[in-house]
Amino acid sequence: MSAAPLARPRAGQRLGRFRLLSELGRGAQAEVWRALDERLQREVALKLMTPGGDAAQADRWLFEARAVGRLAHPHIVPVFEADNYDGQPALVFEMVEGQTLAQRLKQSGPMPAREAVELMVGVVDALRAAHAQGIVHRDLKPSNILLDSEGRARVMDFGIAAQLTAPQPGDVGMIAGTPGYISPEAARADAPHPLMDVFAAGLVLAELVTGRPMMREAQVQRALQRVQDEDLQVADDAPVDDRLRAVLQRAIARNPAQRYDSAASLRDALMQWLQPPEDGAPEAASGHGTLDFLLRRMRYKSDFPALSDGVLRIQRLSSSETDSLQSMADEILKDVALTQKLLRLVNTAHFRRGEHGVSTVSRAVALVGQAGIRNLALSLVLVEHMKDKAHAQRLKEAFLRALLAGQLAHELSPSGREAEEAFLGAMFYNLGPLLTEYYFPDEAQTVREELARRAALEPAGRAGRSHPDVLADQVAAQVMGLGFEALGLGVARHWGLPEGLQRCMRRPDTASPGQRLPAGTERARWLAVAANEAAAALWDAHDDDLPHQLDGVVQRHGRALGLAGHELRRASDEARRTMGEMATALGLAMPAPKRGPALAAVVAPASEAAALGAAQEADTLLLPSALGAPTVVMAHGQLPEPPLPSTAELLGAGIQDIADTLAGDTVKLNDVLRMVLETIYRALDCERVVFCLREANGQRLVGRFGLGVQAPTLAPLFQIALKPLAGEPPSLFTAVCLKGEDSLVPDVRHAAIAKLVPAWHQRHVPAHTLLLLPLVLRNAPLALIYADRLQPFALAERERALLRTLRNQAVMAFRQAGH
Repeated sequence: MSAAPLARPRAGQRLGRFRLLSELGRGAQAEVWRALDERLQREVALKLMTPGGDAAQADRWLFEARAVGRLAHPHIVPVFEADNYDGQPALVFEMVEGQTLAQRLKQSGPMPAREAVELMVGVVDALRAAHAQGIVHRDLKPSNILLDSEGRARVMDFGIAAQLTAPQPGDVGMIAGTPGYISPEAARADAPHPLMDVFAAGLVLAELVTGRPMMREAQVQRALQRVQDEDLQVADDAPVDDRLRAVLQRAIARNPAQRYDSAASLRDALMQWLQPPEDGAPEAASGHGTLDFLLRRMRYKSDFPALSDGVLRIQRLSSSETDSLQSMADEILKDVALTQKLLRLVNTAHFRRGEHGVSTVSRAVALVGQAGIRNLALSLVLVEHMKDKAHAQRLKEAFLRALLAGQLAHELSPSGREAEEAFLGAMFYNLGPLLTEYYFPDEAQTVREELARRAALEPAGRAGRSHPDVLADQVAAQVMGLGFEALGLGVARHWGLPEGLQRCMRRPDTASPGQRLPAGTERARWLAVAANEAAAALWDAHDDDLPHQLDGVVQRHGRALGLAGHELRRASDEARRTMGEMATALGLAMPAPKRGPALAAVVAPASEAAALGAAQEADTLLLPSALGAPTVVMAHGQLPEPPLPSTAELLGAGIQDIADTLAGDTVKLNDVLRMVLETIYRALDCERVVFCLREANGQRLVGRFGLGVQAPTLAPLFQIALKPLAGEPPSLFTAVCLKGEDSLVPDVRHAAIAKLVPAWHQRHVPAHTLLLLPLVLRNAPLALIYADRLQPFALAERERALLRTLRNQAVMAFRQAGH
């Protein structure tokens, strides 16, 4: 039923308590007016339904009011209320002075890339907050983003937003959005999904830096068809570097599975880009078509693990003489998946070395060391990014082979730095084959088939035969025009990997030296060759042939490496045991030993033989028998991911970790404080955690360090007076510190709370809920642990008690330090 026709609004007209001042904009379904709220004496933006709107449209408006009313975020224009005023449906918004991004582009043209990214970080953060509340915007575009007077982006117009948990009529089966900014799945009228907004955000960012829309199409149907059928490409002449181009291309991938998996992930990628590379990798062409093609794919797809900026920064940190262990811990904590897997690995028997369970990255770095963490980080990111590929099983096998070779080289080296470098050298020896398997799976299969064909034709035991890796390199060169070695070295140079590591990637062009090699690059190179030969034997040989294969490795390389048969057998047993633990922690499975037909019945106990038979029936794999009784795992070498620990479990584990540290002979105050912050940050899934400490004069607390989104940048802004100014009420932070009481603030934007929150916090920190834990020593405020989230903290009494224990451990650390 249609609403009664209304006259078009005019300046000076009153609607309820609002007086219309001037028209701000007009669309097909609504007009937006600057208006004066005469009751509260403030200007607002009044969105009025166009005359002739029907009841369904009015219902949609009420939905928008309810949806946006739940969103408290500094980058979203808030709605104050929604009602009928003198028969006119209207929404009342905050009046934001400024212009839309569309107007800004028309007036000034494209933005510098850094300015555009900084602006879009806020927009994407707003989308993340909306998605967390189950709201998908569905119409993000430059004209729906305001720039306020401070230059901050504010998302508006949730008029066609969709609620994921309670869809409205028309949300499914109806195309919603603006052609040119609509995602492929939205153009197909698929169900609303947050990745639709991720796609639109990528298009908006691309338009900001180029000054023109990614898709120009006058006809609506043509635009909808194109976005479904064509892969959009950022123009070659776009003023963006390869890192930002890769971010954009991933955000606007036609297949949603290839996009960033959330607005949060896109925001993290933009934040990483904003941190300029310390040692920029060369971008010049290599001069070889295959390598240049691969480098372009790696830049644009931005998915091969070792390209991760975070891991490359970890690698630089591990060799830095000035950066601390804590810098590396902070870097790792930026990646939740990396953090979880790293801690699972550190808690395997191989790394724990008698320690209790380790639950903080700070403690893990201290135990394992910088070089060890670097090795684990490289390994973890390799496996993390191959799980979604269609040929994932082959990739996992290639990765585990490389990891096994690295572990063998580590076992065969003296302890210390040489062992860590040997690990990387033997693992990166396989970079060329890994890159081929990842980016050129068809060519990789052709290489395997050709090698198998040649092996079948070649007489057994033929003298003078080329090394298998050299032969594989030659076949790869015939198939791709570039061998494994040249491919791996080309990429390694592009990444700026050390020369010594590049040397380890070279194939054996001669027999190994006849005299023992001293420690250094040449020994590391031949150790990489020998470790990979032994890893191939452990992977492929039957049990009855394995001793013969390992003896062959000793015969070929024993003199050069000073390697005896019993040492290689010991290293092999230890490497298999360690790899079994590591594979389990990574959610992968090592293959079962290949028993010879005559030995299988003798070696395998009845229960193990039965398990082996059952596993073969079910197409499953077994962990190596060196671990004891075999464990049947899921098909195709993939173990189920262990469940994430609960908030209480993470808090309890952190408390134990800190207690162990406090009980040690030497306690470093900063290490304990960082472990406290890290435990809160991970357990409560915070946006950021900041530690504030009292200055020497006792007048205020000042932010010293923090974890999370922009925490290092924001921490210095935390300056909390411990004595309120005369005649003024204390700020929220000051009051909490003076009372010495733990405080949970559900909504800092609530009117009664907002007036107590310092202006610098309202302006710079996009937080919704706060947790404040004051530290009191000798009846005076000493410090404050600050944590925030976009979503409310839901803390049971058990969790609150654990937080109090953490706070008390921090106080105890100060006491032990003599404060």
